Amino acid sequence: MSQLRYILVYGLLSGLIIIAAIMATLLFPPKPSHSLWLGYLIMLVALSLIFVGVKRYRDKEMGGAMRFLPALGMGLAIAVVAGIAYVAVWEVYLAATHYRFMDDYTAGLLATYKAQGLSGAALAEKIASLDNMRAAYRNPLTRMGMTFIEIFPVGVLVALISAALLRNPRFLAVQRG
Repeated sequence: MSQLRYILVYGLLSGLIIIAAIMATLLFPPKPSHSLWLGYLIMLVALSLIFVGVKRYRDKEMGGAMRFLPALGMGLAIAVVAGIAYVAVWEVYLAATHYRFMDDYTAGLLATYKAQGLSGAALAEKIASLDNMRAAYRNPLTRMGMTFIEIFPVGVLVALISAALLRNPRFLAVQRG
């Protein structure tokens, strides 16, 4: 199996796991105080497939040895594929919900600010900031970039750790025999 195939398979699997879990949290929302941490935990677990994909490629195609930079490159490529899948499905979700997400999100933040007792100039400043965020989110390229940037740094971290560990052929070496 070629390296590109490993990248596509593990990137798409990772993206699908993230998408399924994120959609589940949209259907069964966690407490607001836990949602950010839950989202990144889901991404970390799903992006662990970067490690699996690089290791399988190292063991099956590279004879059990792979240098750091090629392993890192492959891990980053898997992260890019997962990120693109994440962005694509998020865009489908937004279209299916008539792009209400940002309006609902900013309305929730505004309600939180008011419940905290924010008023006057401080509240007006928050409202202006929310309006700017909502306006930026209407631009598809900005929105897609923001969505990609949610997930890609987690993929970079997993790719770096994976490459550092898997460059050592004795780390989780395949038992032949």
